[in-house]
Amino acid sequence: MSVNSDLHPHPMRAEPLALLELLKPVTWFPPIWAYLCGIVSAGIWPGEAWPLVILGVLLAGPVVCGMSQAANDWADRHVDAINQPERPIPSGRVSARVALALAILMSVAALGLGWMLGPWGFGATCVAVIAAWAYSAPPVRLKRSGWWGPALVGLCYEGLPWFTGAAVLSAGAPSFFVVLVALLYAVGAQGIMVLNDFKALEGDRRMGIRSLPVVKGPEVAAKLACTVMALPQALVVAMLLVWGRPIFALVVGVALLGQFAAMRVLLRDPEGRAPWYNATGVTLYVTGMMVTAFAIRDLVL
Repeated sequence: MSVNSDLHPHPMRAEPLALLELLKPVTWFPPIWAYLCGIVSAGIWPGEAWPLVILGVLLAGPVVCGMSQAANDWADRHVDAINQPERPIPSGRVSARVALALAILMSVAALGLGWMLGPWGFGATCVAVIAAWAYSAPPVRLKRSGWWGPALVGLCYEGLPWFTGAAVLSAGAPSFFVVLVALLYAVGAQGIMVLNDFKALEGDRRMGIRSLPVVKGPEVAAKLACTVMALPQALVVAMLLVWGRPIFALVVGVALLGQFAAMRVLLRDPEGRAPWYNATGVTLYVTGMMVTAFAIRDLVL
């Protein structure tokens, strides 16, 4: 497959399957899962509010996350031409102009759907849309920072959808327990995002993007990522014990131990094993999220 030198030889080209690929459906799961964790942690049976649950799932996954992926691919088209030339834009299957237009239209659609979720849902949607563009697009382009970029994505993938799910179902501000746990899992997700940067190591290095794998090297970056993932979960385990939820604490602790075993494999070859860890260790991470959501659903101050 050849790479077009200017990345947009046909200004309005858009192959249907390539457009779906541009939105990366595989990435929709984390925010959808976090939104559902928020629903569970609110401790309120949806009842007649099921349309809000379904609308939130569609908003968190296909719309907001899909939009962020289109915006990111548009902003990263020159990096992708080095790292992954088979992607829709550098391969010429979707023009850069179409990708940008799609991302803008989906941003508008996201705000419209967010309005239907009430003031809390709309506010969270505004934050998510602004964050998506701040991460990818110049002049802000927080992706250039190995710290701020992953932190922002972790917040928007895990913390913000969790908060939104709880707020929408509660029709108000979530409890202290929900906010604290959502924040901790968002911090831990920063480590996951650091591991995700390994696949773009060469292109980031050549294009001046200061991801942690570029700045610190794969070995140090992987150790930092593992530490950032593990510490918040350890705090969750400790808090569940303090809050009188020992069985839930045990389950989350076992999931964390499973991640430690996977981390040992990862650290032997960080660059080669990062995709493997994202399919194994991250599964245990999100399992702990839902277990924690069930644990705190009836906690009150």
